[in-house]
Amino acid sequence: MATTTNITQGLAVKYKNQDWIVSFAQFVNPGKGAAFTRAKLKNLKTGQVVENTFRSGESIETIDVVRNKCQYLYNDSSDFYFMDNETFEQFALSADIIGDQKDFLLDNTECYSLYIDGTPMSIQLPPKMTFTVISTPPGVKGDTATGGSKEAIIDSGATIKVPLFIKEGERIIVNTEDRSYVSKDNS
Repeated sequence: MATTTNITQGLAVKYKNQDWIVSFAQFVNPGKGAAFTRAKLKNLKTGQVVENTFRSGESIETIDVVRNKCQYLYNDSSDFYFMDNETFEQFALSADIIGDQKDFLLDNTECYSLYIDGTPMSIQLPPKMTFTVISTPPGVKGDTATGGSKEAIIDSGATIKVPLFIKEGERIIVNTEDRSYVSKDNS
């Protein structure tokens, strides 16, 4: 059992008799009133995401999840295929379970598979990944009325907001959790 103060991103919990993983957690201690934890939970079987607020002092049942390194191989019309790096076994997860993470999957992407009772239930991408900008409009000097950012399409096909100085062909680091630009990749 975990208390609300122990709820952190990546924790696997049993909530309403289903298995969930915490995709976002924020502990809030307001000036008045009791503290609470605001969390986004992702259902490991259906991919559904719900938001919930846990009051201070509540407890929630944790579940044992085994995290193994895996590699994305390919996808077809309904499933995404991965290979466990330890056992070399291949497994498939439905597009519903993968959800928005599909926007950051390139061939041979390294990630983690989440197993419950020996069954792969979901994947977890690294929090930051490097991509190449495929298409973006040129940034015009003085064009900051829109906040100094523009849209760019990266090599995985996802569209993210980047600063005006980013050009096509440049490598950038993207936060996969909130789909935000982090920095240029200077390596």
